Amino acid sequence: MTRKIVIIGAHAAGLDAASAARKTDRTAEITLITKEDKAAYSRCGLPFVLGGHIKTFDDLVVFPERFYKMMKLNLLLETTVTKIDTEAKTVDITYKNGKKDTLSYDSLIIATGADPFMPPIKGRDKKGIFAVRTIDDGKQINKAIETAKSAVIIGAGLIGLEVAVACLERGLKTTVVEFLPYVLPVLLDKAMADHVQSALEEKGLNIIVGKGAEEFLGDDKLTGVKVAGEVIPADLVVVATGVRANLELAKNAGVALGRQGIKTNVRMETNIKDVYAAGDCAESIYLITSRPMMSQLGTTAVRQAKVAGINAAGGYSTFNGALGSWITRLFGTEVGGTGLTEFMAKRSGLEPVSATLVSKTRADYFPGALPVRVKLVADKETGKLIGGQIVGGEEVTQRINVLSFAILNEMTIQEFAKAETCYAPPVSETWEPMVLAAELLLRKLT
Repeated sequence: MTRKIVIIGAHAAGLDAASAARKTDRTAEITLITKEDKAAYSRCGLPFVLGGHIKTFDDLVVFPERFYKMMKLNLLLETTVTKIDTEAKTVDITYKNGKKDTLSYDSLIIATGADPFMPPIKGRDKKGIFAVRTIDDGKQINKAIETAKSAVIIGAGLIGLEVAVACLERGLKTTVVEFLPYVLPVLLDKAMADHVQSALEEKGLNIIVGKGAEEFLGDDKLTGVKVAGEVIPADLVVVATGVRANLELAKNAGVALGRQGIKTNVRMETNIKDVYAAGDCAESIYLITSRPMMSQLGTTAVRQAKVAGINAAGGYSTFNGALGSWITRLFGTEVGGTGLTEFMAKRSGLEPVSATLVSKTRADYFPGALPVRVKLVADKETGKLIGGQIVGGEEVTQRINVLSFAILNEMTIQEFAKAETCYAPPVSETWEPMVLAAELLLRKLT
């Protein structure tokens, strides 16, 4: 008998779940449902279209229509799921034209993602205020940039800073407003964040930290933002204050929720048999603390989805958790991290010890050598590496990947300091900066 798999959501998690399910069961009837008119596009690429690095928003679409036919995936665009009945194993849907239908399933994967969080700032209904989550959002912002002279970005997380850089690259006078004391407050410790802020300010970005937006000013259309009593002129505001998981369908269906997302086990199963969850709506386990977390990164979403898809199709796979490894580039500065920051380690009840070292990405005498700043964090009790942050001109990505491997393998700082690394003047220093940072941290630990 043909297995029926229904997937609610057709973006990073939904598509990877469908692909994994198809590879596991070649005969399954797989249906993907999304409210949007496009499936599986890169939300992470939106700021880089705005900045002109990518030509069009259509370039963000991962697969053409023929891919879904080749994979025998039934893709329902502009279709809304209104109800999940886990006892009858059915999903009620409404098409764009208003027609209603009911689909039956043997396995269901909830990949409903998340929506932007809009803080309750007075005047937030004015024209000229945008969130940035979908291609439609991107197109509206792009159109507004064409006639705007100044922009204010609310929130100095990854997306907020990437959009701010894009606005500055497009010639707008741009200000970032962050309520918390420094930029990238969830991802970096203050000293590292201060270097990022300085690099951005040198490029002309105005950054206000430790103060929140109090009001959006103007009549019908935005004219400015009031911050700590000061008025900042603005034709355009982008609110980038994070996202919140879409949990209503799951909650109404009796699916168990955690603090912020859908609870799952290592097979991405929910508390209801044959119902799985993946992506920005699903919780992960934080591998260092073994506590629930919301990663809400594309890399986490696709790994969860692969596991959910395999299991929904009758296979067996597990997802043990995440570290939340991340990376971005802001102008010429690459910034990345993995594991716990020193601040978050303390909040988790650990006693962290850290060391920061500044070196070069190539031999100091070689033309083009750029600075790189490495911070490592270890647990004092065990000596294990539990986090790392890097700010540099190049080659940050693979260094973050190395730190991720080391944390996953529970390496101690003593072991990490003995790592053998390669050297050639055009591409690296004789002593790898991460190893030097580990040696410095080891002296602190001992």
